[in-house]
Amino acid sequence: MEFNNKVVVITGAGQGIGRAYAHEFSKAGAAVVVADLNIAAAQNVEAEIKAAGGRALAVQVDVADKASADALVAQTLAAFGSVDVLINNAAIFSTLKMKPFEEIDGDEWDRVMAVNARGVFFCAQAVAKPMRAKGYGKIINISSSVVVTGRANYAHYVASKGAVVALTRALATELGDDGINVNAISPHGIVTEVPRDTIKPEQWDAILSAQALKRKGDVSDMIGATMFLASDASKYITGQTLNVDAGLRFN
Repeated sequence: MEFNNKVVVITGAGQGIGRAYAHEFSKAGAAVVVADLNIAAAQNVEAEIKAAGGRALAVQVDVADKASADALVAQTLAAFGSVDVLINNAAIFSTLKMKPFEEIDGDEWDRVMAVNARGVFFCAQAVAKPMRAKGYGKIINISSSVVVTGRANYAHYVASKGAVVALTRALATELGDDGINVNAISPHGIVTEVPRDTIKPEQWDAILSAQALKRKGDVSDMIGATMFLASDASKYITGQTLNVDAGLRFN
């Protein structure tokens, strides 16, 4: 799939899956906005893309802050003149410690919901105006398989990703008349370079046994699904959640 003359904004693009998205969309011809709270990480990805001959802009963003999300889009428009695709990838997960829901305090609950759910909302708000003006746009929200598996000891994370699915449906309904597609992706078991203390080695056997495909996923497994939803090949698809989960089964 080609994305020549398209501008793709990716939150949480300084590492992990977001970084992989940035590189692949650049290779496909897009101008990529590498948005991340960690500006040094975002600038590293920008430099990598430019060194490979691509177009990129690193922007520091706190997706949980509306003014910051609005500034991200303003900088994108100033640099590239358009916003065609938004990938709401930023989220809190790898740094969370497993704990029973009774031990999750209000501050931790609010922090996870602010980034994982409110951040999706604010970034969608920010791109809506330029996308409406153009009569075109693709918004892709990253949810998680935990919405259906109900993973224990991550009640706030599970709730936040459930909110992403619900918000996807709501925004698809509201933005359809403006030519904007809104879809979600629900990944499972994707391994990146980001350390994840949340999955112990002994837990992988149980994870893989619940999958039809008995292997761990990597970032390449997310690329095709995301590019499909970002491309015109999916122009008649909206309000959907695409499971990229190796055929996950759950009881």
